[in-house]
Amino acid sequence: MAKEKMVEQITSMDVDFAQWYTDVVKKAELVDYSGVKGCMIIRPYGYAIWENIQKELDARFKELGHENVYMPMFIPESLLQKEKDHVEGFAPECAIVTIGGQNHLSERLIVRPTSETLFCDHFKNIIQSYRDLPKLYNQWVNVVRWEKTTRPFLRTSEFLWQEGHTMHETEAEAREETLQMLKVYEEFYLNCLAIPAITGQKTDKEKFAGAVETYTIEPMMHNGVALQGGTTHYFGQGFAKAFDITFTGRDNTVNYPHQTSWGVSTRMIGAIIMAHGDDNGLILPPRIAPIQVVIIPVAQHKEGVLEKANELKARLAAKGIRVKLDDSDQSTGWKYSQYEMKGVPVRLEIGPRDIESNNCVLVSRVSREKNFVSLDNLEAEVEKMLQFVHDELVARAEKNLAEKTHTATSYEEFLDVAENKPGFIKAMWCGDVECEDKLKDTTGGVKSRCIPFVEDHLSDVCVCCGKPAKHMVVWGRQY
Repeated sequence: MAKEKMVEQITSMDVDFAQWYTDVVKKAELVDYSGVKGCMIIRPYGYAIWENIQKELDARFKELGHENVYMPMFIPESLLQKEKDHVEGFAPECAIVTIGGQNHLSERLIVRPTSETLFCDHFKNIIQSYRDLPKLYNQWVNVVRWEKTTRPFLRTSEFLWQEGHTMHETEAEAREETLQMLKVYEEFYLNCLAIPAITGQKTDKEKFAGAVETYTIEPMMHNGVALQGGTTHYFGQGFAKAFDITFTGRDNTVNYPHQTSWGVSTRMIGAIIMAHGDDNGLILPPRIAPIQVVIIPVAQHKEGVLEKANELKARLAAKGIRVKLDDSDQSTGWKYSQYEMKGVPVRLEIGPRDIESNNCVLVSRVSREKNFVSLDNLEAEVEKMLQFVHDELVARAEKNLAEKTHTATSYEEFLDVAENKPGFIKAMWCGDVECEDKLKDTTGGVKSRCIPFVEDHLSDVCVCCGKPAKHMVVWGRQY
């Protein structure tokens, strides 16, 4: 049975998914457009989601020994030029400063698109011995990549992110770090964002500029389109050699350290919107929702209602639950609709009759069913419902991922699936970039997402050229 649509201003996602997304980010007051094309104003509610993401991830990083630092926003152009593949990869997206104050600069400055070169310039000064390793650094900053087509959270000219940069004594340690941080992202997506994802290695064509290997987490959105959710990179010694970073080893010989980097961004908020939202707006995973429970007093003008509502708010807050009491003079129906649109996981309704019977009504954002619970067990019932919302979001996303993951064993079948079935395509690949390019061009944008860690053996030959297959690849369209 179709659920009643409470928010009329939001376009149905089945009618126009792109417009639905735009409606949600605006109506839920996550962002506003700024006077600079491609740059967004992140409003308090949107920024609060980012703060909760940051808090959760930062704790995980620090538990593994990482320290937060801050690097400058500007990169001297000569510094960026030191690593050939890196500069070529980022050159089309760079914003460049040529004038400072009234004067033309003697050297152009790049507004950081990423900070590998700045970290390397610093590491050269502070790493001398194996005793100085590992260096496990992270920073929470903004970066600028001059995008041609932009959409809030998904692809903007300026965005917020974290970027980890580490240096290690051995290749084994650096490779372990690269895979460990991918696991951190995978666990965070599932346990905090309620989003399952496919993880694996990027093909050489799709890897990060300057990396030896790039690994990725690829969640699927409601409409079957992929979102690159985060990446980790093993750089080997390429940057270290380019920047002449050396250390004296345990055997008293001079060595180059092994390097990694890894990052996720405010794009995750876009993933939350598109993986969980519905035609009534956002549905926020409880663990990062700015408001986990909203209390709506019913007939709040009547004696005792607001007092009881405030008492319940205090009880929930004492348990560490993020709770808001809306005692504004807006109508009850308006409040229901407003917090539904903002994706608050649990709504608590309390009115004179509820107080008389020592009950309240709990409504979950995912089921929208009314549950009458005793005030004696309120805290436990709310925590149980928050867990229910998380589990239901995971189950829905897993179902969507399973239903929209297809297989293809021939070129004709690949083209047919790409045209008629939104989602991921599992297919065998010979390893040649020519086949990768051909599949992308003939399908109008279906790209390799990753070589998953667990590969299904679908056939012995490449889906494109018929030569012996080297890998099974997950393919899909992307934001």
